[in-house]
Amino acid sequence: MPQNLDELWPPFGLVIALGPVTLSPVRDDDLPALAALVDDGVHAPADMPFSFPWTSGTPGEVRLRLLQDHWAQRAAMTPAAWTLETSVRVNGEIVGCQSISTTDYLVTRTRETGSWLGMKHHGHGIGTLMRQALCAFMFGHLGAVEVTSAAFLDNAPSLAVSKKVGYTENGIARLKRRDDEMAVIQRLVVTAKTLNLPEYELTVRGVPPLQEFLGWAQVRRGAASDAGEISE
Repeated sequence: MPQNLDELWPPFGLVIALGPVTLSPVRDDDLPALAALVDDGVHAPADMPFSFPWTSGTPGEVRLRLLQDHWAQRAAMTPAAWTLETSVRVNGEIVGCQSISTTDYLVTRTRETGSWLGMKHHGHGIGTLMRQALCAFMFGHLGAVEVTSAAFLDNAPSLAVSKKVGYTENGIARLKRRDDEMAVIQRLVVTAKTLNLPEYELTVRGVPPLQEFLGWAQVRRGAASDAGEISE
């Protein structure tokens, strides 16, 4: 019988660490700190770096949207479609979120990252490290073939992070951003070969239960059968 919440909900057991940066799935206990960061600002008021303008509205509306989104994404996780939302900590302090979303991942082995940082944590290299950590985890432990991202052309900091991480341009698209505003978004892609990593060692805990939760037992059994091995 499961003895704790990590066993009941395997994503909670995941911890990804790269240098001073640690990523772990968002828990309810993390939400007050994340809400406080959002209250203090994620970007300049005149800017909108997100394709869905979730930071628009009153502080109460934005906080509620933040909580509802994290609860909804967690509840909807299945092997067929999932979003892994992680709290990003630097030396133990929550500074933002890093996520990856996918559908049909066991077949496609690709999907998109998203992230945000509290404004007071911008410009310190954290955005680069947290994206490197997640990409290294995806390639090394979840068999990704590629990881995608995107940023509006006027979001120079995000595009600079992508370049440092090793993403290459992968086409553009015209999207509605706010109300009747059109903005051009740059699509990006990184592979294990193009990924740039710092000299820090990546450490990961809680992978096997997460793999099982996301359907990787089925993949391993199929691979064993293809190799002529006997699978249970």
